Amino acid sequence: MIAIDMKKSLSHTDYQLLKTEISKLLQAGRVQAGRTVNTILVQTYWQIGRHIVEFEQGGEVKSEYGTNLLDRLSKDLSLEFGKGFSRSNLFQIRNLYLNFPKIQTLSGQLSLSHYCEILKSNNELEISFYTRQYEKENWSVRELKRQMKSMLFHRLAWSKDKEEVLGRIQLQPPFVSQYQLYLP
Repeated sequence: MIAIDMKKSLSHTDYQLLKTEISKLLQAGRVQAGRTVNTILVQTYWQIGRHIVEFEQGGEVKSEYGTNLLDRLSKDLSLEFGKGFSRSNLFQIRNLYLNFPKIQTLSGQLSLSHYCEILKSNNELEISFYTRQYEKENWSVRELKRQMKSMLFHRLAWSKDKEEVLGRIQLQPPFVSQYQLYLP
């Protein structure tokens, strides 16, 4: 009986507001959970990369090549944990550690896929640039690939003056919106 009275007194508008607030909470919680999981995964992969490098080097400054470590590790980890441990993935995980030797320098915002794209560059400044740009712009992996393919870093690095570049863009109105996609 009480439940029936509550249904009658609850207006459609009030219910919609309640549902909207709950939906916002659920969406925010999912985003936060995804970021937390992502951060933990990147840190875990960094640790795996550190272990691989330390094992390869065996206390030496440089590693001995030709040991087939990544091939063997790939087979064993794939059997135990499933997909995600191909030789190329392990190479990328190893590369993550080599390029970010201090775990504190990892961004909690980037996924391993973002790092793998960024690390295709061998230039430390370019890696740093795209890492910061991602943090600023929150690019998807697809957008990051597009920006890197368009050589955003190089175009900005080659320009003497960013204001000059913006001035040139304004002289060519049909291309303004296209160029604005490339400039931070």
